[in-house]
Amino acid sequence: MKRVLIAYFSRTGTTEKMAQFIAEGMRMGGCDVDLVSISKVNSDAEIIGYDGYVFGCPTYHKDMTNNMKQFLFLAERANLIGKIGGAFGSHTHSGESAPMIYETMQHVYKMDMTTLGPLNLTEEMIKTDEGAKACQQYGKAVSEMMK
Repeated sequence: MKRVLIAYFSRTGTTEKMAQFIAEGMRMGGCDVDLVSISKVNSDAEIIGYDGYVFGCPTYHKDMTNNMKQFLFLAERANLIGKIGGAFGSHTHSGESAPMIYETMQHVYKMDMTTLGPLNLTEEMIKTDEGAKACQQYGKAVSEMMK
């Protein structure tokens, strides 16, 4: 069974909910998933050893949060070249965070990213069945890449 790390930051619980739905989709796709808040990751050694990685963060003031930026520097040291990846984020009106994370994973880390691009949903959308399904489908799609 392929192992996946979903690492996220969530201030209000909305992005955490996205992470949980994505994890459900990945489990439906046959993956073993570790769901971790980035605040609990203290070293690059804790990131190493997974077959796939999905990182998520909400957008605040048209940017990702500072702790996500620090996490991405830490993840860079884990040498994720060629690993399967995806990125997600929630937002109220602008949504820059998820694409920035996705592009970092693709261009800096040289990961094999899902062709779906980043999953970027409004906070209101996540509260709906449609939003939950979108997250689950994203998780399934990333898990399919690992087969």
